[in-house]
Amino acid sequence: MRFFKEINRGIFRDNPTFRLVLGLCPTLATTTSVENGLGMGLAATFVLLCSNAVISSLRKLIPDAVRIPCYIVVIASFVTIVDLLMQAYLPSLHQSLGIFIPLIVVNCIILGRAEAFANKNPVLYSIADGIGIGIGFTVSLVIIAFAREFLAEGSITVWGNLAWKDIHNWKMVLFILPAGGFVMLGLILAFINRLQAWAAQRHGETPPMPLDMDCRHCSLCHFGK
Repeated sequence: MRFFKEINRGIFRDNPTFRLVLGLCPTLATTTSVENGLGMGLAATFVLLCSNAVISSLRKLIPDAVRIPCYIVVIASFVTIVDLLMQAYLPSLHQSLGIFIPLIVVNCIILGRAEAFANKNPVLYSIADGIGIGIGFTVSLVIIAFAREFLAEGSITVWGNLAWKDIHNWKMVLFILPAGGFVMLGLILAFINRLQAWAAQRHGETPPMPLDMDCRHCSLCHFGK
């Protein structure tokens, strides 16, 4: 069923962080703890899901000349909802994520899905796309945050009081710094690319070159061609 294929594609084949390498600003800035990464991912997923559904349902009514401003208005509305809800019910997380919650409005992942997918597909599939991309983004944030927090702090903070402290007594402070985010992302991307090369070799295929794995070659850019 295409609905579940779209979800699976967003999580794996077109993962926004590990495959398309998009949305790196919140990825690198908010992955200092698993709680922050999970919170940012869930917030982005909510905005993706809702904005995709609304934009898809209105796609035949929005004039092409003003479609981008209309997308931004829709996205900003749902970001405002998320921002106010987090400020009311999760003040500590809201304070920790800071400016990166309002900046979801200009996140290239969300605007890109609106333009490349929701604008061209029915509501049901656009919802599936929002769910898949949102889960993929959340999972990638949690993976990066898990590695950074574990190596730098020796702890894992899942949510609130659900945390493991003092897992080890050696700390690699680099990974909690901004530069550490780049290093960890690069290591994970290198590992994923190596796994893809091994998988291709096992099936007798030519391993993909790095330039064949960026956002210009994802399925959405060639959708309908």
